[in-house]
Amino acid sequence: MTFRNSYEDSRRAEAYARLEFPGTYHLAYRDIPAIINEHVKGNRALDFGCGAGRSTRFLQRLGFDVIGIDISEDMIRKANEIDPGGPYHLVKDGEFHPRGKREYDLVLSAFTFDNIPTAEKKIKLFKEIRGLLNPEGILISLVSSPEIYINEWASFSTKNYPENKRAKSGDVVRIIITAIGDNRPVEDIIWTHESYLEVYQKSGLRVNALYKPLATGEEPYQWINETEIAPWVIYVLKK
Repeated sequence: MTFRNSYEDSRRAEAYARLEFPGTYHLAYRDIPAIINEHVKGNRALDFGCGAGRSTRFLQRLGFDVIGIDISEDMIRKANEIDPGGPYHLVKDGEFHPRGKREYDLVLSAFTFDNIPTAEKKIKLFKEIRGLLNPEGILISLVSSPEIYINEWASFSTKNYPENKRAKSGDVVRIIITAIGDNRPVEDIIWTHESYLEVYQKSGLRVNALYKPLATGEEPYQWINETEIAPWVIYVLKK
């Protein structure tokens, strides 16, 4: 199946720009402040794959001096509309180069690698991110678990795509985000835990901690599988 980045799309950017942290997305970001507090020293941060700036503004609220970068012109345009004069930069796909020699205490990559199609490209980008970290710097890699593509969720649906159950690392899978006003399926690349470990090792990164956030049942959302199956995986990585 040919893969295209679903987020390089003006209609998708309009819908996604209105998205904050509802439902299943709440679990992706809920534990990030505590994870940062435990593992990160310093306040210089890069939001790698910032989209419409949701994660960038999240880090700003946590007190970080942060820059957001993305390959989608539509997403960066929306980020600047929401936050005029904000720290958002458009970079070319496959031509990501650090700006200057600044070293970061934290690089956050939230969902970005769900849309990177090959191991070779993942490794290349992770190596470049590794080069941006200072000696004690941390990369937080927030990715979709393989389980998200074969179950139903408060904010997502996959019931129309039973073929996802046969997918292996590197395959295209489809999922509908029910939390936004665009019901077209998003195409992602599924990637297993074992495959991520291999990519990290080849990139010169080591896993310092691993989190699989579950709902407690006390949140103000009508959960479906979130209390029993983790929709996200959060890797804390170091050089």
